[in-house]
Amino acid sequence: MVTAKQLAERLEVSERTIYRDIQDLSLSGVPVEGEAGVGYMLRHSLDIPPIMFNQDEIEALVLGVKMLKTWSGNQLAQSAQSALDKIEAVLPQERRTELNQQKLFAPNFSVSQHQRDNFEALRHAINQQYCLTIDYQSVAGEHSSRQIEPLGLYYWGRVWTLVAWCQLRENFRVFRVDLIKSIDNQRLKFDSSHGQSLDDYIAIQKARYAECDIK
Repeated sequence: MVTAKQLAERLEVSERTIYRDIQDLSLSGVPVEGEAGVGYMLRHSLDIPPIMFNQDEIEALVLGVKMLKTWSGNQLAQSAQSALDKIEAVLPQERRTELNQQKLFAPNFSVSQHQRDNFEALRHAINQQYCLTIDYQSVAGEHSSRQIEPLGLYYWGRVWTLVAWCQLRENFRVFRVDLIKSIDNQRLKFDSSHGQSLDDYIAIQKARYAECDIK
């Protein structure tokens, strides 16, 4: 018997969500026994196959989480670990052992908190379509201030880059995330019009690479 509170803590959701999900399971025919305030259990007669991953799939999941924890922002890193914890909770015991004995690592010696903060601020602005003002220092040391529409983040092994529409240049520009000195988000929304979206940028890059192959 397990209580709604225990399930909520384990899955990091509210008890209200647990009650709703239990009700949905019961209505769908899953034989859940118990009641609110007492606890719940599944009848032994129920045969639900466990989530099964092979060893390579487990390695991929663990390494992906480790890389996110190293190279992304704190919030996304915590969410990745939370997702892995939920998967681990429903794995058979032998698969849990494999999950916790991985020998693949992603060291975080060179990642600053400034870069992590930039990543989270940019990720949020991309998802919400907020215009940003950034202070940027190029690799050559030149400083500039730009009003941009952030479109996407790309990881290149050691650095993240931001693809954005630059309102000053009226064109696409790419900025290294670790070289952005400050970010000002005034919560002004943008709407990527034709020719200024991430899909448009990708199409341009594909066309350039195609021309290079032809030559």
